[in-house]
Amino acid sequence: MSTELIDVPKGMSIIKSILVKRLQTPGYFADVYLVMQNGQYEAALFINDKYKPGPPIPYPLDNPTEEVTHWMGVRPSVGLSPEEADRIINEVEGENAIHRKKMQDRWNKSDTL
Repeated sequence: MSTELIDVPKGMSIIKSILVKRLQTPGYFADVYLVMQNGQYEAALFINDKYKPGPPIPYPLDNPTEEVTHWMGVRPSVGLSPEEADRIINEVEGENAIHRKKMQDRWNKSDTL
């Protein structure tokens, strides 16, 4: 990986890039990486190479549209299409299955309020 990622949490190992997405704000990009954290594979969101906390997999939106059904990250959140969300979830679930790890989602939505 040639990119220098910023604010990677201690104990998080970057495995590979899953998705790169241009955001509506000019000059901003969201990268979702497959990471090893807390003894399991998770997805981690980086905006312009800076880590953004959030759930370990995309979460469904309360009011989805045809174009955007899931989100990742907190302040800011990034909306994901059904295809993008499926790609990320399949990658995380697949790696955990291959390595016989049971995914435990420790994310609490109340943390975002």
